[in-house]
Amino acid sequence: MFSIVLVGGYMVAEIVGGLAFGSLALLADAAHMGTDVAALLIALSAQALASRPAAGRNTYGLVRAEVLGALVNGVLLIVASLWILYEAWERFREPGHVRGGPVLVIASIGLAINIVSAVRVSRVAGSNVNLRAAFWHMIGDALGSVGAIVAALAILWFDAQWVDPAASVFITALVLFATWRVLRDTLAILLERAPFDIHVEEVEAAIAAEPGVAGVHHLHVWSLGAESTALSAHVVFDGPLDLHEAQARTETIKGLLHDRFGIDHATLEAECHSCEEPAHDP
Repeated sequence: MFSIVLVGGYMVAEIVGGLAFGSLALLADAAHMGTDVAALLIALSAQALASRPAAGRNTYGLVRAEVLGALVNGVLLIVASLWILYEAWERFREPGHVRGGPVLVIASIGLAINIVSAVRVSRVAGSNVNLRAAFWHMIGDALGSVGAIVAALAILWFDAQWVDPAASVFITALVLFATWRVLRDTLAILLERAPFDIHVEEVEAAIAAEPGVAGVHHLHVWSLGAESTALSAHVVFDGPLDLHEAQARTETIKGLLHDRFGIDHATLEAECHSCEEPAHDP
């Protein structure tokens, strides 16, 4: 909440400064600050939804609410970036007059605020895709403030008015790159792909290497949410097993999956022969 108040308050200051002193770079940074505020609000709301226990038809709870929040963040960034690029094109065609001194002061304070907010969010983000989305928003804003500072200095020293829209294009390019990373991770979760840091072949090999395991098939790995990985597989064990022994072996494999790969929700079906083969002759 501290970061929301801090960033939101200074966003208003940058809008006023950008309009008053004619700086597109400041307005670009203010637009990104606006999406920062939205990102943080969505992150808080999504985390509250994701923390609700599973109930009724929501058998996994609402863990993907934060993923949808990250997707909204990415879309907001793309919309803001397209607007900035359009405005920059107009400025290149008809350059305006930017007052470098006030822009330099406002951008410098904005840089400090972005750094403080980004550090606070990074401490709690971890592998949470939604909080990482908010973090990348702030990194983009910090770089945007640097761009505005450079533009202000160029105007003060060389009266290079064209640097202001050029800086806004630079800011937008950096933020779009960060947005691509967030959208890539978010869409991977929604498409139920295996997490980028887990190699399915290694998981299968690890299970197959366990004592008494004759084979592994129907293996699936996917992300339930930003910080929860699930797996299901059929595991063929050697020799006849009673129910108690089969359960003990599957629990051992689940422990391996948790400790080595961070998979915290595994469903294993124990078999004495492959289900892809007939159990007996017809």
